[in-house]
This record gives sequence, C-alpha cells and structure tokens, in this order.
Amino acid sequence: MQTIHALLLQLTHWVSPYYTEIALTILATLLVIYGDVVNKNIKRQLQSLHFILRTLVFVLICAFGYGLLVIFLTPVVKQGLLMIPSLYRGTSIVAIFLLLGYLAEHRRYI
Repeated sequence: MQTIHALLLQLTHWVSPYYTEIALTILATLLVIYGDVVNKNIKRQLQSLHFILRTLVFVLICAFGYGLLVIFLTPVVKQGLLMIPSLYRGTSIVAIFLLLGYLAEHRRYI
C-alpha cells in the first residue's frame, strides 16, 4: 500500500510545476472540442444582423472573447486542480486528459 501511495505522490510531484500550463491546456482543448457548438449558437443569434456587423461581432468574439475566456478561467481551473487532494491530483490530471480524449473521439475530432 505504501508503494502505491508513493507512486501516486510521485506522479503529483512530476506534474506540480505545470499546473498553470495544465489548466490552460484543459481549457484550450475544451474550446477546440466544443468551439464549433459555441460558434453555431453565436451564428444563429447574429443571423438577423447585417453582414458587416455580423462579421465584426463574430471576429470580436472569436479573437477577444475566447482569449479572455482562457485568460480569466485558467486560474480558476488551476485552483480547482489544487483542491484535489495531493495523493490523487496527478492521477486526476491524467484522468481529465483521458476524458478530454474520449470527448474528442466522441465528437469525431480524433
């Protein structure tokens, strides 16, 4: 049992310097997987507007909206990761990436 605990803590130790990058990667991956759904909803909401206004709003949302979303949510996701007990944190991060891979496969991105 001590060996398993030591391995779990070692995995957490290996990923600990990269929590910010891990949180950023999680958010970016979610945007890649579900960005088309968000874009379709935005397109549906803007379809009644003039072409120039529609294009401007869409570019602003894609260029600045997604960027701001990632910038402001990365610390929130990082804090969420830090709330996981350290014994399970490394394993949980691996599980999150496996779940993201499953979601990408389910949406036929892989």
